[in-house]
Amino acid sequence: MRLTVLVPGGSGQLGRDLAALASPSVDVVAPGSADLDVTATGQVLAAVGALADRARETGSAPVVVNAAAYTAVDAAEKDEERAFAVNADGPRVLAAACAARRVPLIHVSTDYVFSGDASAPYEPSDELGPRSAYGRTKAAGEDAVLGSGAASWVVRTGWLYGKSGSNFVKTMAALEASRDTLSVVDDQVGGPTWTADLAAGLLELASRVAGGDGPEARVLHCTNAGSTSWCGFARAVFTRLGADPARVHPCTTEEFPRPAARPAYSVLSPASWKAAWLTPMRPWEEALDAYFAAAK
Repeated sequence: MRLTVLVPGGSGQLGRDLAALASPSVDVVAPGSADLDVTATGQVLAAVGALADRARETGSAPVVVNAAAYTAVDAAEKDEERAFAVNADGPRVLAAACAARRVPLIHVSTDYVFSGDASAPYEPSDELGPRSAYGRTKAAGEDAVLGSGAASWVVRTGWLYGKSGSNFVKTMAALEASRDTLSVVDDQVGGPTWTADLAAGLLELASRVAGGDGPEARVLHCTNAGSTSWCGFARAVFTRLGADPARVHPCTTEEFPRPAARPAYSVLSPASWKAAWLTPMRPWEEALDAYFAAAK
């Protein structure tokens, strides 16, 4: 089946991987925020309309994968209005446009919608309890999408890193080259996820959705398998750089305060992804190996 996929947020690390990994049978249009502002109703209506028209002309199936997001977690504490505009109002407008043109929508969300009080991986049905402005605005975006009447799916993920943009892996690599030692929080646990693997999963889901075989469950979790702390993640980066991981010292969240509260535990269960008969995600350690191999 041929697909025509619109990816708002196309200049971000996930958006770029969605465009790069699409097969020849998938036509990806991936505008950055300068070309498609999801908070501008007129632009969104025009973009979704153009997608539907283009798909009809080419005999392909249209799908929107929304990768646009305000992801500056700490900055959002002082700029929640802007974060809400991008993370909640934008998805609401996008979903309304998709409903009007009968275009399915896949919306990417985050593990930060949870409180972090759990001791076992979160399922999609677990109660939300965001502790930050970023988490609150992303939770509002989920509600807007799922309540829009559009054929829509929410995919939660977390701890993303990729080839493009800034991320934790790149930061740790830079610090390894500039510091003898560093301290990294060891009491926050999550699931590191390579954007290339997430993009492959989203494209698989998009193909299913476009073919009318979308999962019955409208909220799915997709991260690389397994979990670690930020300290464990940093040590894994050092190891792959050929550096001594013991140079990374553990510290507590209390010792490294940030403007925005982070969930202490935000591991997402893979059960919903597997139940939808989507390809299981590989362990995060293998994904990190592949990331470094691809960077050589």
